[in-house]
Amino acid sequence: MTDQSAPLTLFNSLTRALEPFVPVHPGEARVYSCGPTVYNYPHIGNMRAYVFADVLGRTLSWKGYALTHVINITDVGHLTDDADAGEDKLEKAAKANAQSIWDIARHYTQAYWADIAALNIRQPAHWSIATDYVPAMIEFAQSIADKHCYELPGGLYFDVSTVADYGKLARAATDEGEGRIEQVEGKRHQADFAIWRKTPPGETRQMEWDSPWGRGAPGWHLECSVMSGKLLGFPFDIHTGGIDHREIHHPNEIAQNQAFCCAGSLTDPANSGARMWMHNNFLVERSGKMSKSSGEFLRLQLLIDKGYHPLAYRLLCLQAHYRSELEFSWEGLGAALTRLKRLVMAVAQLKERAEPGVDVSGWQAHAKLAPLVARFDAAIAEDLNTAVALTVLDEAVALKKIDPALKLAAIGAFDSVLGLNLLTLSRTDLRLRPKAATVTEDEIAQKIAARHEARAIKDFAQSDALRDELAAQGVDAMDGDPLGWDWRLG
Repeated sequence: MTDQSAPLTLFNSLTRALEPFVPVHPGEARVYSCGPTVYNYPHIGNMRAYVFADVLGRTLSWKGYALTHVINITDVGHLTDDADAGEDKLEKAAKANAQSIWDIARHYTQAYWADIAALNIRQPAHWSIATDYVPAMIEFAQSIADKHCYELPGGLYFDVSTVADYGKLARAATDEGEGRIEQVEGKRHQADFAIWRKTPPGETRQMEWDSPWGRGAPGWHLECSVMSGKLLGFPFDIHTGGIDHREIHHPNEIAQNQAFCCAGSLTDPANSGARMWMHNNFLVERSGKMSKSSGEFLRLQLLIDKGYHPLAYRLLCLQAHYRSELEFSWEGLGAALTRLKRLVMAVAQLKERAEPGVDVSGWQAHAKLAPLVARFDAAIAEDLNTAVALTVLDEAVALKKIDPALKLAAIGAFDSVLGLNLLTLSRTDLRLRPKAATVTEDEIAQKIAARHEARAIKDFAQSDALRDELAAQGVDAMDGDPLGWDWRLG
């Protein structure tokens, strides 16, 4: 889509206001998203951030912008406490698993990329790997060290008093910035943070480099400043991340960007390095399994093992606004899967009815579709309101007396933003075998066939008995569904 009329407005966390999107470079959209620290598997709360960023990118594409999206992979420097304290997460994981830190990073990067693919998240223009940019990080730090940094025995620290409006992005109780920062002897201010961490005397890290401040590793905040500036240029359009980054990581990143660009006050948001900062809210799970310290935490693979297609989780995310807290429950996920199944079945029926060779060019101007296109566009243009956009999709699916090929064109266009793969997904794709299931699909097929025979001769007692046997083994016989049967989940 290139000529949609509703102006795109997005919520800028820095100004705390909805603002029109005005690209830095006409016709382009440059977006940077904080990626994972690859020391463990991502949980589904982590993945909500990438569904959000994907919808943002798809919306920018719908609006006709040439998108350049960067997501980083943090394989060094991120400490066990986001507040600039503790051990390096990768070093700790490598010790715990008695593996090379490079092997740890490689394994969990591949696992993260598998989840990205499973959720139908588009590939960014660049996956920026932190360790590839360490020389550039040292150069960046050298360029700001004289005016903005000071050395302590533990490394090079950034003096937050040297930039204007430090902490403006953060939303602590005092609205003056985040206070839960580790006390380090010699720090000038509580909020000062490490740009470079020296390897302590007598220790050897698996990842360490020589620098003007001693052998060691970069601070976590430095990575994103360097990679976003190198790949997108300052200022770029939008920086995204989870709401947890809004309190420490992103304010520190902004301070570094201000120092590097010799920029002034944050009354001009572009001085932060990006014109807009956008954050998705938390996914909440009341049992506490959203924390990786809980052991069997909620990974996407766990959902798949229980028989839920990953795109049901994507749909669950889309049903809420990205800035609202979203509560996860198995019931809610099951309802999302049911909604997805209905959409996929409706598309399959349209495909069966659509005649080949129908000219669908200009479908947007069709009398019944044009109002839906306008409403869909208005919904996503209003700060990515995917919940409303989904209702418009439902209305398009339910339209009567319209050529199936035209409806498919509309559904495909709407889905280019929502990313549910509706034109290629099948009901069979959505029938995932739960890991705990003991009955085989051949055994199910035999019982389903026997049940059909019983129904054909009106032996309903036998039919009901077979249905109950299947239900006891975790299978629902579905007489009204062309698929015939599905796993009973939950």
